[in-house]
Amino acid sequence: MSARFDAPHTGPGWGWIMLYGVVSVVLGLLAFAWPFAATLAATFVISCFFIAAGLVSIAAGVFAPGHEGRLYAIAFGILSLVVGVFMAARPISGAVSLTLLVEFWLMVRGVMEIGFGIRFRRHRMAMITLGVIDVLLALYILAMLPLAAMTLPGFILGLSFLFGGAVAIMQALAHRRGAAAFAVRE
Repeated sequence: MSARFDAPHTGPGWGWIMLYGVVSVVLGLLAFAWPFAATLAATFVISCFFIAAGLVSIAAGVFAPGHEGRLYAIAFGILSLVVGVFMAARPISGAVSLTLLVEFWLMVRGVMEIGFGIRFRRHRMAMITLGVIDVLLALYILAMLPLAAMTLPGFILGLSFLFGGAVAIMQALAHRRGAAAFAVRE
């Protein structure tokens, strides 16, 4: 019996994963450099999602006879379609709406974290601190309107691309050294 020697090999396609990561990092940095343009782009993309969801929901309601949620599907589809068209036609208003939604989400989340933190036995101060930070962020966004509306979605998009790209670069480097691409635990 001969001992089998498996030398690590370069994973196929690692360069594409690396390219994706580098492009994502560059897009993230560009979003930080020009947050207003990134905000308009994010608003437009989200408006397209609303339009697509609205059209599919309307189609599901119209072409699914016997479905008990037909009226809901049609009504939800019309609402999504109207919101999407409004956001596409008026991206600045759409950016303000998105920012107010983030502000509301942070405020509600912060209040909930403070409330739950008071009841926790462990990590009470960490949860309360997180809640206070979220409430302060919400108040800061509210105080900075409309400027926050023109930049916040762009910064969020930039963070997403930047960190997503960094993770893809790490995966590409590991795959280049022979690790399985996008390996998952079994």
